[in-house]
Amino acid sequence: MKPLLKVTPVPIQVTLGDLVEKKPSHSSSNIAKQGHNVNKKRPVNLDLRTIRFPLPAITSILHRISGFLLFLLIPVLLWALSASLSSADSFAALKECFSYPIAKFCVWVILSALAYHLVAGIRHLLMDCGWGESLTGGRMGAKLILIVSAILIIAVGVWLW
Repeated sequence: MKPLLKVTPVPIQVTLGDLVEKKPSHSSSNIAKQGHNVNKKRPVNLDLRTIRFPLPAITSILHRISGFLLFLLIPVLLWALSASLSSADSFAALKECFSYPIAKFCVWVILSALAYHLVAGIRHLLMDCGWGESLTGGRMGAKLILIVSAILIIAVGVWLW
């Protein structure tokens, strides 16, 4: 039987220099040596507590935080829904549990995160449609998010208590 593929060995020569990892040649000192203009005196501020974020950035960060809170806390609400639907006794126990102020506060936090995330998400959908993409539109949308979500959060608090 004749082999389908004929393989011939080829000698490979490896030196010690090939095995040593070399540093990349694109460091800032090499760029400056190559004639590129590098400003070494530019300010670098890595302390996030001293940076003043614009209002649209704050609302975007809050949108991410509220989404993360919802990701963590919606399973708790689903468990409560499942427990309340399993029997009349578990519904009565859950109803008594939610009569405590700390439980009401926890539900208020979850519903507040949901309200803010909903309002900010609607804004993002409107921006995807091309509305409010300018600098002034972004600032106005950020203010509108804060106002509408504050009204909804206060309404949820009044409804719960």
